[in-house]
Amino acid sequence: MRKVNAAPQPPATLVLMGTSVLSLRMDGELLERLRDRAAKRGMSVQDYVVRTLIRDDFDERFQTAVEETEKFYGVT
Repeated sequence: MRKVNAAPQPPATLVLMGTSVLSLRMDGELLERLRDRAAKRGMSVQDYVVRTLIRDDFDERFQTAVEETEKFYGVT
């Protein structure tokens, strides 16, 4: 039986709908740290930064939901 190789897929990105461009200016030291952290995870710097922002946004929304639930049930 012969295997058929699928066409190579581009690297997965974190964008689910439409895209926008965000330009950042940062010093070389920060960029190097980001490159190192991204490389350890086998990611591009762009994907690493986006994942970090998504995680931070989720953490904030989750904490807000916990606080609202505690207020609703009268837990302080």
